[in-house]
Amino acid sequence: MNLVDSCGWLEYFADGPNAAFFANPLEEVASLVVPTICVYEVFRRLLSQIGRSGALEAVAMMRQATIVPLSDTVAMQAAGIGMETKMAMADSIIVATARLHGATIWTQDSHFAELPGVRYKATKK
Repeated sequence: MNLVDSCGWLEYFADGPNAAFFANPLEEVASLVVPTICVYEVFRRLLSQIGRSGALEAVAMMRQATIVPLSDTVAMQAAGIGMETKMAMADSIIVATARLHGATIWTQDSHFAELPGVRYKATKK
């Protein structure tokens, strides 16, 4: 299973320098989980950058994968991760979701770089 962090989705949609790094996990939707916090982050950013229509198209692609709601189980696991690692709430939710689903996290966010089960690629300028 794979989980692509919000920054990976945004990089892919923008066809940024690291888009190819995220292409394989994003295009294998049968093994892709998407936390609802990622839907929120991606939709909000794209809403401001490209408008409602484009943001809705992006979310339609995200919905092809398995959307994982923020359940009480995910929330409690995320709270523990946040306390242990000092990660922000959204990052803790992403890590908790990945762990509960046995998923590899794909990201270019350095907050995740040293965690086990993470495929990290530094942001290219």
